[in-house]
Amino acid sequence: MSSLKHALNKISAVVVTGGSSGIGASFIASISKLGDNLRICNLSRSEPEKKFLDAGVVHIPCDLSLGQEIERIVPQLQDFLAQTPEGQVLLINNSGFGSYGDFHAADRENQVSMCDLNIRACVDLAHRLLPSILKRGGGIINIASIASFQPTPLMTTYGATKAFIQSWSLGLSDELKDKGVKVLCVCPGPTESNFFHAAGYTESQIKYGQTAEQVVDETFKAYAKGKWIVTTGILNKLSVGISSKLPRVLVAKLAGATLRKVRAQK
Repeated sequence: MSSLKHALNKISAVVVTGGSSGIGASFIASISKLGDNLRICNLSRSEPEKKFLDAGVVHIPCDLSLGQEIERIVPQLQDFLAQTPEGQVLLINNSGFGSYGDFHAADRENQVSMCDLNIRACVDLAHRLLPSILKRGGGIINIASIASFQPTPLMTTYGATKAFIQSWSLGLSDELKDKGVKVLCVCPGPTESNFFHAAGYTESQIKYGQTAEQVVDETFKAYAKGKWIVTTGILNKLSVGISSKLPRVLVAKLAGATLRKVRAQK
């Protein structure tokens, strides 16, 4: 709780995408503990838990993979920010999904929608909210993945979208570092969430993963320290550290072999 309070002590408005489940829901649960002075807005197709709605969380239903949907909700977002107390604004770009399988056999619309949600929606929302963040202070937290550090055969599009998020976040961190705006890229590994269900699995493939609560806790500790990027979980840090020392072609081949093994166990 102390790291959470330290990270958000000047924040008065938080906009979270995908807060109805998984990591996004844990963000809302953690932030809600700080009381009524900090207002939360969730952007997703599904509502957060009723207890959060009853506690004042604003839910704006939308499909962020559709550009026209973001355009539609802009007035509601502006109203939300206008009604919050003076203080900083935090955008948490959490929404995203992945899929397993050979790219050539994948559904084209699914792959394009993945790019729209994992990349375009993040860029669009950040650009729309940055005027308020620059004026009031605050930051942006972008949820990437350890997949952002390497090619990911059988998750080719997903890994590439997360690589974009990492590179984009680090670029923004440098651009905004002297303007009172923090940008943090978060790279979790396998996490208990709806990711595997959305990817087509009937059971979670996690054996040594983290809980969503652990990811959120590490995120706020890193944000409070002003870090630009954080890989959550000791095993994930170790994995990323090792793969960064190897040739990328070899890393791609090793990743492909590992993911084919996981695929066979589906």
